[in-house]
Amino acid sequence: MIIYTLPLGNQSTLLTFTIQCFSENTNIQLPLFILFLLIYLIIILGNTTVFTTISLSPKLHTPMYMFLGNLSFLDISYISTTFPKLLHMVYTQQKTISFTGCITQLYFFLSLACTECLLLTVMAYDRYVAICHPFHYTVLISRKHCARLITVAWVVGFLDPVAHSILITNLSFCSSHHIDHFFCDLIPVLKITCSDTSTIEIMTYITGVIMCISSFGFTSISYIFIIHTICKIQSTQGRQKAFSTCTSHLTCVIILYGTMTCSYMRPTKSYNPGLDSFFALLYVAFVPMLNPFIYTLKNKDFTCHLKKVGIKILQLDVHYYCK
Repeated sequence: MIIYTLPLGNQSTLLTFTIQCFSENTNIQLPLFILFLLIYLIIILGNTTVFTTISLSPKLHTPMYMFLGNLSFLDISYISTTFPKLLHMVYTQQKTISFTGCITQLYFFLSLACTECLLLTVMAYDRYVAICHPFHYTVLISRKHCARLITVAWVVGFLDPVAHSILITNLSFCSSHHIDHFFCDLIPVLKITCSDTSTIEIMTYITGVIMCISSFGFTSISYIFIIHTICKIQSTQGRQKAFSTCTSHLTCVIILYGTMTCSYMRPTKSYNPGLDSFFALLYVAFVPMLNPFIYTLKNKDFTCHLKKVGIKILQLDVHYYCK
């Protein structure tokens, strides 16, 4: 339930929103809870492992791993804006959320989604420089330059949805206050308003073009140059390995940008609860679950440092218990 108070003279209007999270069939609530809990734990465990390993390994404090560490922290934050509340609703069947909670969830979700798009674009540029211009890499992607790019991605990502969030607080809502989604997302919330949403929709299209389509275009161009350079590799084994890595990266990028474009670059009237919930699950859960395996856990250098960090942690535990 979303409780929202609008001043109308000396009176106030009380709004109640209900999150319609998946099926109402009570027989599948427990399987759904177990499934979502497993997904959440896999994402948290995988990304925490990556972030911790990079943080505790001085040799991994390079631009590439700084980007990957930020991506892991971002994915932990990203999934944590939606799944804890979803798990609570599925388990307790109390599908309610405060107005403040809903707007906060909406803002942080959109902010982290924008940041992820920008960070993936920066990472594609990093790989482009590393593969296509290896001799200029330390000049073009220094640690200071890397820190600036990461800061810009986070700042721009968190500034982008501010206007959307403010405008939504000024909307009037219809008699039906049921959000046909599993969290407070932009389009489902706009769907149930009685106010004119054309301004917000135009802003969404503009920011979508800037954030999503342009980022995807830049990322795609970077990978085109990367693939062109890979084709020149003489070793068949080296070429196949590089192609395998690029294909994995591009798969995640296409899923993320493709589903986000389908969700946010359509008119509110064309919103389809079932289809859009499926798209949301892909970019909310599937991509953050794949990222650790694609970007780091397949990397031999990273897995070597992961083992070293694991041994250090075990040794600390042994020393602690010996005391």
